[in-house]
Amino acid sequence: MSDHSVFPDPTYKDTVLAPLFEGTKAHYVGPIRAINRAHLVMLCETGILPGDTGTAIARALNAIDAEVDVAALTYTGEVEDYFFLVEAELRKRLGADVAGALHTARSRNDMDHTVFKMALRTRADTLLDEMTILAAALIDTATRERDTLIVAYTHGQPAQPSTFGHYLAAMVEVLLRDIARIEAARDLLDHCPMGAAAITTSGFPIDRHRMADLLGFREPLQNSYSCIAAVDYVTGLYSAMKLAMLHLGRVVQDLQFWTAFEVGQLYVPNALVQISSIMPQKRNPVPIEHLRHLASMTVGRCDAVVNTMHNTPFTDMNDSEGEVQVAGYQAFESASRVLRLLTALIPACKIRNDRVAATMDAACVTVTELADTLVRTEGVSFRQAHEIAAHTSRAVIAAGQSLGQGYEAFRAAFVAETGRQTVLDAPAFAAAVAPETFVRVRDRFGGPAPAPMDAALEGYTTTLSDIRARHADRTTRIAEAETARDAAFQSLAQE
Repeated sequence: MSDHSVFPDPTYKDTVLAPLFEGTKAHYVGPIRAINRAHLVMLCETGILPGDTGTAIARALNAIDAEVDVAALTYTGEVEDYFFLVEAELRKRLGADVAGALHTARSRNDMDHTVFKMALRTRADTLLDEMTILAAALIDTATRERDTLIVAYTHGQPAQPSTFGHYLAAMVEVLLRDIARIEAARDLLDHCPMGAAAITTSGFPIDRHRMADLLGFREPLQNSYSCIAAVDYVTGLYSAMKLAMLHLGRVVQDLQFWTAFEVGQLYVPNALVQISSIMPQKRNPVPIEHLRHLASMTVGRCDAVVNTMHNTPFTDMNDSEGEVQVAGYQAFESASRVLRLLTALIPACKIRNDRVAATMDAACVTVTELADTLVRTEGVSFRQAHEIAAHTSRAVIAAGQSLGQGYEAFRAAFVAETGRQTVLDAPAFAAAVAPETFVRVRDRFGGPAPAPMDAALEGYTTTLSDIRARHADRTTRIAEAETARDAAFQSLAQE
């Protein structure tokens, strides 16, 4: 069969190759340069390439970096992609034989996944940094609001008193677990694919550990087939990101509910409120709505990447590369906006004590402690105590009273249930149903009382400090690798 067509087909060029080229320009030039330099150093150190060849290639790479304005390039189809553009530039300067030596013992397969990991680790480290900043802001705010009473809701209804600090501490715990999940996914980015070549490594005496060191990875990824086939470094990271945004979105939904006029528990300051164009009485805390949709958009973007891997072959394939990688970066962008906006919003908000007190009075949210107090002081069963508390709450609600005003209703309910008088006098009853009492006596591990809250906040601070130390270690390793790589490369260029 005769075929006189010439690569690339114009439509293929416009729909696939040109967008891929633009993606490389935007995201991968730096990692590709780093890999070229590290690979050349390793080839010369192992004796795979003679020193004079290495020096010639190093000087040519320096010239390409200085002379080629990558940002100004447009895709013409003369070469397939940026990789071949660099190789073509080397040929112009060195000739085909010397220029082609740089590609000894490597493939675009191991290069691509190394490039993608380098791009993702930068984004993952930024994400983790922003998550730790949010966690620190939440811990500080929880400390400040440790004793600030709120109404805790279950099933959308007022349930029990708690504190804003206790609520935020719950948020901190989930966030720290989400950070741990993303750190575990980040760990997969610390294993270098270089040296896997196409699939099976190489017959040349390459030093994979040296390549990993020069590129700032902790170690090589061991199995060479896994280096080019396993995409769990992608699916794991985006799955962990999705969970973090999903969990934060649930808190955002609470914030929306708390700011509703009918609830009014949370006050958002004017700096974060927009007005209506026609209704002057309205205060619209629209940043909360933006948080909700940004978190949901991030979840969707993460799903798009993970779902693209579904039912793909366990081998090197474009489904995990190029445009899919670039599309995933939008998830980091929207996640960053969520984290930064939450970090600004939550510390700025205040609890409206008057609305909290009104809801507590109207909904009898402290009645659980009345039942508990009866069990402890009157020797009745909890079921009996529950009935007495239920009769009391129904009576005061019908009378339009707060629970603290319901001593006579309580006394009547107690007699009706037990056939005797209660030992609680009116002041003891009022103390039992006070929200401050409710919180204070819940001093068990994990409760909202001051002692367990202080212990919890101290533990969160320690955990956060450990996270930041690991983050600093990763940052230092990458920076030191860059310094060592550039020094070795420039030394080679000067020989």
